[in-house]
Amino acid sequence: MSESKPPTPTPADTYKGWLFKWTNYIKGYQRRWFVLSNGLLSYYRTQAEMGHTCRGTINLATANIAVEDSCNFVISNGGAQTYHLKASSEIERQRWITALELAKAKAINMQAESDESGDDCPAVPPTSGQGGGFRNSEIQSTLRTLNSKVEDLATCNDLIVKHGSALQRSLSELEGIHVGADMAEKTRQVTERATLFRITSNAMINACRDFLSLAQTHSKRWQKALQTEREQRVRLEETLEQLAKQHNHLERAFRGATVLPPSFSNPALAIKGGVSGKGDASDEDDDNEFFDAMEDPAEFITVPADPKYHRRSGSNVSGLSSETGTDDQSFDELSLASNPESPQPLELEPVRQRRTRIPDKPNYYLNLWSIMKNCIGKELSKIPMPVNFNEPLSMLQRLSEDLEYYELLDKAAKCQSSLEQLCYVAAFTVSSYSTTVHRTGKPFNPLLGETFELDRLRDCGYRSLCEQVSHHPPAAAHHAISEKGWALRQEITLASKFRGKYLSIMPLGSIQCLFDKSKNHYSWKKVTTTVHNIIVGKLWIDQSGEIDVVNHRTGDRCHLKFAPYSYFSRDVPRKVTGVVTDKDGKAHYVLSGTWDEKMEFSRVMQSSKGENGTEGKQRTVYQTLKAKEIWRKNPLPEGAENMYYFSSLALTLNEPEEGVAPTDSRRRPDQRLMEEGRWDEANAEKQRLEEKQRTARREREREAVKSASSPEEADAQVTGTEASEVSDETNTEDSPPHTPVASSYGPSHSPHLMESKEGSYGVAVKSTHPDNYQALWFEKTDDPVSGETLHIYKGGYWEAKEKGSWDMCPSIF
Repeated sequence: MSESKPPTPTPADTYKGWLFKWTNYIKGYQRRWFVLSNGLLSYYRTQAEMGHTCRGTINLATANIAVEDSCNFVISNGGAQTYHLKASSEIERQRWITALELAKAKAINMQAESDESGDDCPAVPPTSGQGGGFRNSEIQSTLRTLNSKVEDLATCNDLIVKHGSALQRSLSELEGIHVGADMAEKTRQVTERATLFRITSNAMINACRDFLSLAQTHSKRWQKALQTEREQRVRLEETLEQLAKQHNHLERAFRGATVLPPSFSNPALAIKGGVSGKGDASDEDDDNEFFDAMEDPAEFITVPADPKYHRRSGSNVSGLSSETGTDDQSFDELSLASNPESPQPLELEPVRQRRTRIPDKPNYYLNLWSIMKNCIGKELSKIPMPVNFNEPLSMLQRLSEDLEYYELLDKAAKCQSSLEQLCYVAAFTVSSYSTTVHRTGKPFNPLLGETFELDRLRDCGYRSLCEQVSHHPPAAAHHAISEKGWALRQEITLASKFRGKYLSIMPLGSIQCLFDKSKNHYSWKKVTTTVHNIIVGKLWIDQSGEIDVVNHRTGDRCHLKFAPYSYFSRDVPRKVTGVVTDKDGKAHYVLSGTWDEKMEFSRVMQSSKGENGTEGKQRTVYQTLKAKEIWRKNPLPEGAENMYYFSSLALTLNEPEEGVAPTDSRRRPDQRLMEEGRWDEANAEKQRLEEKQRTARREREREAVKSASSPEEADAQVTGTEASEVSDETNTEDSPPHTPVASSYGPSHSPHLMESKEGSYGVAVKSTHPDNYQALWFEKTDDPVSGETLHIYKGGYWEAKEKGSWDMCPSIF
């Protein structure tokens, strides 16, 4: 996997990027985020740690930089700190060496200037958002010293007031007494109090002198730091101005590209002309691009393609069609240039401003034993699990979060090549897992008939609807449609197995994506989600397994592999790799990245069989062009750690809206109370809703039995089913303490699955109750293309919303 080439750093630049740092003989090299700024090299485990946790900092002014081999180098400051680092390629290593040497020279010059200015303390670089903890600790130490001096001054002031008052009283008494025996005693008291007053005054003067001296010592340094901050702000303003000009230029160029010159009327000629115009300049860049060989048991290796593949020629050695045999020009640009239906500039309409914050999560203490001991001797159906394990979203809302990166499907709809379109669909598949990294809270289980609409037609061009269509087994159906020419539908239910230290969640059901223009019909399933440290320790989540994204019209296929996390692997955590092949099994694209950060894809120019791996499998070697980023995770909003680690989209999902159905998740009272921080009231309301759902289900079963038999037989059958109903109803919301915390960590993982239908040994328990419930907005249908049976949207919801007529909706809240 390659990264974009950064410009050669100048001494004033901040340089940052990923490097592999040697940790120990067990873990080996681990990927870390390094930041070089103001002569200090700091590193963090992830980019998210930059604001609060620095893992280490080394001052380059006294450091020695040594190169070991093509990718490895060492930074040491004389034995106290030594970093053994490894870059992804020789080119990347040289960029870092250049940046480090320039930063070291600048740091030495700054230290020399500080010594000449007569400043006793070395100049400390100003805070830039990612400065090391060394500078922060020094500032805190200085502030503590100044604060102690201020406290000394306050103490001296109190003593002066006290002793001054006593001295004044003694002088008044001295004036009122007669000359006699008391004169000597009063004179002695006045003398003692005057002495105390003088001592206190001297202490006050000394404390003032110390404070003034300390303040003058640091004043010069702070003035210099302030000046540096001002200069950096000016440079930042200039950079932002340049970026604004470039953005404006690109926007005009994009709008101008909608009117194509005659030479672009033929897409093949347009591509050929664009390639030949680049000449050998692009070849030089591609020659310097290297790809890392993946460790065993990887199924394939990517290497840079021969330069001859970077120019179009009469003979295409790779055997690719002229549609895909292009150079490293942007795939998006090609798709837009060759698409006769490129969007024309439209007048923007004001869109609704949605919320960016929710109330912070309360820090309530919860004793698990206090819950478990109340379970003794009671019916399981009467034991509610508290909302303390939840997050203030329902499972239907979590299902809608799959659409956070809907732009990938918008781009896929514009693609002329089905193989390229498959790359975007595969990236969309991976992106749905990006929100699960820190989300250890359990969503609310939807009630039967509960719905959730996500209408983003004006904002983003799509709208979606979810409905809880079944209670036993619990299942949720989802349908989304876009103005850009795509539709997404899925039906998800889960199975789970508890394996002691971890919980495995296996999604059942499939996801389908349809495109109007190309008539391509894609389908895929989800990988296994594993929740670790269920019993003891901090919960953490991993995704592992394989996904096959299949185009049922053309036979194209993308095989994605989610590598499970391993303490002993030197590979990048949460890694995903994939290969896009046609119906004949020939590879055309390679995808690589991580499911929590980004994905890249590159065109395969030639493939060959390589050496056997550790498991005896023969790996394929792909020669590829330079990789291009296809998807990157959006950063979390500020303060997300206090808001259940919600993304920007998740923060808006439970925002109240007018006109939604009465069964919409936004109207669920226990979920709303939890979001507002009223957890005790939420627990009581949650128990009421659960009991109401049980009553409604019993009534449906009684009606179903009565319609099929005589009243006496119906009463007997209904009575016989109430015993098994206890455990079935409990499974919807009530379960052992750790189970709800660990449920639904996948992007569409319904929590019911691990909380329902499984006995002590993971065997599904089938309900024998008759239940005539029919979904309101979805109907069960056999899909003729994929051959699968699932609930498909049958229409009517958006028309009912437009009329404001919800008479058909049940009262579930």
